Amino acid sequence: MKVEAQSIQSLMLSMRFDSTELSTGTGFIVETAIGPSLVTNRHNVTGKDQNTGEHLSSSLAEPNKIAIHHLQEHGSGTFNPVWIERIERLHRNDGSPRWIEHPTLGAKADFVLLPLEQTEGISLHPYDLEAGSNISVGPAETVSVIGFPFGKSAGGRFGIWATGFLASEPDIDYDQLPLLLIDCRTRPGQSGSPVIAFRTGSVPRVNGGVGISTGPTFRFIGIYSGRINKDSDIGIVWKAKAILALIKSLDPKPVRFNYGHFETVPMMHGCVPVESRILKKLP
Repeated sequence: MKVEAQSIQSLMLSMRFDSTELSTGTGFIVETAIGPSLVTNRHNVTGKDQNTGEHLSSSLAEPNKIAIHHLQEHGSGTFNPVWIERIERLHRNDGSPRWIEHPTLGAKADFVLLPLEQTEGISLHPYDLEAGSNISVGPAETVSVIGFPFGKSAGGRFGIWATGFLASEPDIDYDQLPLLLIDCRTRPGQSGSPVIAFRTGSVPRVNGGVGISTGPTFRFIGIYSGRINKDSDIGIVWKAKAILALIKSLDPKPVRFNYGHFETVPMMHGCVPVESRILKKLP
């Protein structure tokens, strides 16, 4: 069975209040200094419109857990995909959110990291967000949003590839935020989908050259967040560099003082890493 890796890297999500499903969405896994984490949209975990703050559910309920459909761990041999559901809590016992927001944009950024607690028996396929960074991508070139529109899949829990075009200059920030625009028929359920430029054959490079690929290659563009308004097919994508900044903010680096060598440990304020540090003497 031939399956593109990106078809299984997109994960179907169900946002729930207790056992009641409030909405569906998409996410994907990345490796971080604190372990494997889910990346998805902030509005998926808050249950509120990112711009207005209004509840997305007609019941006005907010999710307290998220069900993730992972590939089941399997041994060697023929690839026989089976998906299993794992429930991740969205809040700690004290009620504070478990998700982690961008270190400087905070709640303004419509994406978060949720460290995974339930990993037993699942097969993780994390994205490399710097993959294909040397592939040139420009306006009117094709990009794909791989997710689950209306909670539907392409069989099993394989993601559906919705393909459109880059609609803005990728090096220019839209709305003075690390955003770019795409022209693509996207629908509810695709929020949190990875957006990639999937290429085969001759691939233009950012340095002006051309590379020849013997197989499919791709560039990670960012995470899909929604449309500019409900009547438009112009979609909003948070850039890869913004997600990378969040991931790297979780990687404490040792600092040296005149009076000894200490390790810095990120201190969380609510769900946003702040500059305050807990200093721990290294052995």
